[in-house]
Amino acid sequence: MQQVPVASLVIGIASSPAERRHLARLLGGSDAFLIVSTVEQAREFLGVVETPAVAAPPPRAVLAEATPSPQPPPPDLTVDSDRRVLRWRDQEIDLTRLEHDVLLCLVHAPGQVWTYERLHLEVWGNRHLGRGSDMHSVVRRVRGKLARLNAAATIHSVRGVGFRLSPV
Repeated sequence: MQQVPVASLVIGIASSPAERRHLARLLGGSDAFLIVSTVEQAREFLGVVETPAVAAPPPRAVLAEATPSPQPPPPDLTVDSDRRVLRWRDQEIDLTRLEHDVLLCLVHAPGQVWTYERLHLEVWGNRHLGRGSDMHSVVRRVRGKLARLNAAATIHSVRGVGFRLSPV
């Protein structure tokens, strides 16, 4: 008999929007996670029925996209760190230092979500996120270079959390 794979689900409870964003960053490596504002919302999601003494506020849950298991990068996609180029099959395109470093992170863990904070720490060497426009600009340029090469990979945004490399 064949076993059905079981994915894990992490449920986090955080009352403020800032705490929910922080929790989403921390749980970025989970298969799937749900962030709710109250214990009652978590119970409702799980189907635990209790008779409330007071009407509960409407749920404000944030369901994060499931993170696929890390997978190998497309076999013809390589990053040459010595020459700082992106290679797809028989084509190459030059990368800036930042493009190289961001892409290197994503290529070494395809399918895995890299949080904004983790990428910023790895590539820029500090925890300052600011508005994140620096990171989005670099990712936009890398996406354009992947498209120019017609590479079978793309960088997906996980809204409010970070980025991941996925085969097309």
